[in-house]
Amino acid sequence: MLMKKIYVIFVIILLGFPIVSAASSLKTYNAPEGATLNDKFKVFVKLTDKKDWTQIPSYMIYVDEVVDTKHHVRNSSMATFDFEGSVEVKIVCRAENINKAKVRPLSYSISHSIVNDSTLMFRLDKPANLSVEVNDDIFGNLHLFANPIDKYNISENSKDVVYFGPGVHEFKDGVYRIESGKTVYIAGGAVMKGQMLIENVHDVRLIGRGIIDPKVKMGIRIANSRNVYVEGLFATQCATGGSENVTIRNVKVISYYGWGDGMNVFSSRNVTFDGVFCRNSDDCTTVYGTRLGFEGPSCNVTMKNSTLWADVAHPIFIGIHGNPDKPEVLENLNYINIDILDHKEKQINYQGCMAINAGDDNLVRNVRFENIRIENFRQGQLLNLRIFYNKKYCKSPGRGIENVLFRNISYNGDNAELSIIEGYNEERGIKNIRFENLKINGELIYDEMPGKPKWYHTGDMGGIYVGPHVEGVSFVKSDLGSLGDA
Repeated sequence: MLMKKIYVIFVIILLGFPIVSAASSLKTYNAPEGATLNDKFKVFVKLTDKKDWTQIPSYMIYVDEVVDTKHHVRNSSMATFDFEGSVEVKIVCRAENINKAKVRPLSYSISHSIVNDSTLMFRLDKPANLSVEVNDDIFGNLHLFANPIDKYNISENSKDVVYFGPGVHEFKDGVYRIESGKTVYIAGGAVMKGQMLIENVHDVRLIGRGIIDPKVKMGIRIANSRNVYVEGLFATQCATGGSENVTIRNVKVISYYGWGDGMNVFSSRNVTFDGVFCRNSDDCTTVYGTRLGFEGPSCNVTMKNSTLWADVAHPIFIGIHGNPDKPEVLENLNYINIDILDHKEKQINYQGCMAINAGDDNLVRNVRFENIRIENFRQGQLLNLRIFYNKKYCKSPGRGIENVLFRNISYNGDNAELSIIEGYNEERGIKNIRFENLKINGELIYDEMPGKPKWYHTGDMGGIYVGPHVEGVSFVKSDLGSLGDA
């Protein structure tokens, strides 16, 4: 009888049934001497079942505020730690009393409490990249990056690893060039005073919990490389050009200067962004063809489980750059499980939380936007799909946009301007655009929705203009059980 019981347990383990672990851990990092800090917030964290709090450093970072068409650099804050299990967070605001507060993304439903007018407290049960905002201040906020535990177990004695430990690291020409076959580890508590350059190499890992200094523009650059993995770091930008088989996971980028795009993709294939956070002074994430010395189309690009915040321009932008002398196809692009916290763009030509503007004879096809939650952005459009000829950036209009799916998209707010879907001419049009479970301020927008007059276009009910040279636009309702937070 005993042998039979042992056998059953063994079979259960082999079949992959989950084994519950009660393990919990917390890892924090001291700021190195010479790092620039911001004392607006004092940040503390502890395991839920422990008594003692640990203070973590709040770094000075910079964001962009546009006021009356002018850019202004604002001081902001960033703090980071690693954990597994459950933690409590305590944030003391030293600059003002806390009358109200938000912990975003709102879809995470993180409840919080205000204690003694100056202290905000909440609990986290899983890693998250957050914006903590006091008294509606979205510029002097705290960016709190609660990472999963770093389990690499890398130290300065690890073999085949270039190790940068806690401290400030400077480079003679402001650039650190990573060699093929290398793992570069930047430990928590390390601040890099230079760009991390992955160029003309292969089989590279750039990992850790360190910081590329917020004053370093284009903190991470991947160019003409293959088999690249980047994880866990903070920088201003992380661009990929002329490369293939690139994975960028849990990387946070925040920029404040002109043309400070977050995570560009130029002429690249098989690029995955997973769990990233982008707050940028230009487009958060883009997919282009030929541009800036990189040649060829882009394909098989996926961004998932991520958070986007565009202080200027688009959260998601596709299609404007290519090679009209040798027309390109940008295809198989996926944006899945994303929170868009903000979009601010006064220029109508550059609006759209989800924008596909085909230029330079590009054909953009097979694009999927799924489970995307859009909060009440400041100014712009929900979406903008156009065959685009902007002489400032293009040599010709695009060839077309085809096969775009918007599934489980939600917008809650009152600042969206009129969205646009518009082709260029009979030869350069848009076709096969499907909206499935589009939800605006709690209302599902679909062709047979109640209250829609038969003579109305469905887009009229959602503030979406469907213009000329567009065919095959549908708005449908499917299984609402798949909507989730959307």
